[in-house]
Amino acid sequence: TKKHWVEPQVAPAGRGREARSVATTATPSPARHGRKRAKCMNILHGGCVPAAVEDVHAFRGREATCGSTQCFFVSDTQSSFGHKGRLTLDLSYRYVVQSRMMSGAHDVTEVLTPKVDFEAGVLEPDHHREIRTRNTLVQVDLSYGLTERLALTGVLPLVNSKYHEHFDEVGTPSEHFTRTDGSSGFGDAQIGVRAAFLVRSRDLFLGGLSVKLPTGEYKLRDSEGAINEPGLQPGTGSVDVAGLLQYVRQVVPMRLEAFVSGTYRHNRENDLDYALGDQATLSAGLLHRPGTRFGWSVQVNARHAARDRFLGIRVPSTGSTLVNLTPGVRLQASEGTVLYAHLQLPVQQRVNEAQLAPRTGLALGMARTW
Repeated sequence: TKKHWVEPQVAPAGRGREARSVATTATPSPARHGRKRAKCMNILHGGCVPAAVEDVHAFRGREATCGSTQCFFVSDTQSSFGHKGRLTLDLSYRYVVQSRMMSGAHDVTEVLTPKVDFEAGVLEPDHHREIRTRNTLVQVDLSYGLTERLALTGVLPLVNSKYHEHFDEVGTPSEHFTRTDGSSGFGDAQIGVRAAFLVRSRDLFLGGLSVKLPTGEYKLRDSEGAINEPGLQPGTGSVDVAGLLQYVRQVVPMRLEAFVSGTYRHNRENDLDYALGDQATLSAGLLHRPGTRFGWSVQVNARHAARDRFLGIRVPSTGSTLVNLTPGVRLQASEGTVLYAHLQLPVQQRVNEAQLAPRTGLALGMARTW
């Protein structure tokens, strides 16, 4: 049975930051006593979408200041549809740092974000001064051809690591710097299907559905013993669903192809009464193969993430709209094996309230088909 919570109220401003408001619960939690306040809150969603299996890999990223983000784009290996009995494995490494301090669409010199106190059911504004979050993800994407037009897909986030720096207890005598509240672990696995609706010599139109399972830890404790912030956890604790539509056109057969791809992900609430904001992505790009082994690509990727919710209340400093330019290269290392690299360059960024936005992202990978 869920607890009944009083909606967080914002008190009138007082003396500087010491006048921060604190939401109260209908029944105060005894777990609140005897400990200091928890760490940052917020979630910058994202998720790289490389791989021969991009069902809707936007499940991965979170999007928030005290959270994590991963590069989001479409790999050329996704554009080819598998055959019956074929297995494709894509191993990728993705790295991006969130350190750009922003308010709305502008750079600022300070980012203050609220804190989620799960034990007490509290949102405390301006609790953390954010410095940076370093996100590293090692992931395996799988695709197996069930028929000539239907494939089973899966995602295994082997290592989802977040290194985080911020000042805690901002505006109080206890204000201090900490870099010990990051985390690392196995993330949330996904399973799905992808189907080709249209297959012609120069055209491919496909769609996919996938489900994210709560296999990653989402109740890890911070250095003070409280449940850590959602964006710093390897998992989310919720079962989410996502859909994908993609169209690929062979402009010059075997040499130049164009694509457009869109995804939508619906995030559900976990048993901590927290839900990440829904997320939509739209990508378009070109892949050119001047020879039999080497190729290059360029694409534009846009992602909009809605605000997160805690106890049904919209969480400040969550949600954003990001537009990136993503050049990439690929190498046909051997028959059935492709090596690739993508660099993600921010073009336009807009965040709700104040957040840390991502800077340049990098993804390296190898796809192998048997």
